Amino acid sequence: MLSIIIPALNEEKYLPLLLESIKKQSFRDYEIILADAGSADKTVEVARKYGCIITPGGLPSKGRNEGAKIAKGDLLLFLDSDVILSQADSLERAIQNFYEEKFGGATFPFLFTGGTIYRFFSRFYNFWVVFTKKFFPHALGAFILVKKDIHQKINGFDENVIFCEDVHYVGKVKKITKYGLLKIQPVLISNRRFEQEGKIKSCIKYILAELYMVFLGPVKTDIFKYRFGHYKDKDAPKN
Repeated sequence: MLSIIIPALNEEKYLPLLLESIKKQSFRDYEIILADAGSADKTVEVARKYGCIITPGGLPSKGRNEGAKIAKGDLLLFLDSDVILSQADSLERAIQNFYEEKFGGATFPFLFTGGTIYRFFSRFYNFWVVFTKKFFPHALGAFILVKKDIHQKINGFDENVIFCEDVHYVGKVKKITKYGLLKIQPVLISNRRFEQEGKIKSCIKYILAELYMVFLGPVKTDIFKYRFGHYKDKDAPKN
């Protein structure tokens, strides 16, 4: 079984798009766990409508860990709520490629929604994941597929890591198992963080975070002022 774990806070606008894309998948042997960080909107109501298991969450690392604790599957798929599985066979192909490559952990190729500049960002990051996988593995926390026993062996996500916790996590995964980028069609993810915080500012922040991790280790201070669930209504998808 595959356990899909989604940390969320006030995601009533985006969550239905993700859950609908999961519902349309050809792969059916899954459960969906929503780790809710205290949403004040209809996030939990939406999740229940789609048959999700609800568990208390927190920041993304805590939410993912809490979801993993109650997961029944031997494979864990961590997804953010603003992701859309672009193909009806995305999960089927991902799991097939995961086992073909004998991965213990892997991430997905992706495309940001939006125009040309966002497609460039996406393709560069996908290239960067492949280029650095042997010496400085990367992933977006938006999509990480990992064996449950590997997650348990590394004690899950470090909840003291405030920013780029996903990179720190897959770094631990890579130390004990084979890790890589799945060879499937890209999934979609919202560009809302770039739109909210500004393209240039966001790029500079992530470059500085890379340097910080290389020279100082995991980011355990709020130096980059990461915020969870802070998006405004204008950032929500249009129906």
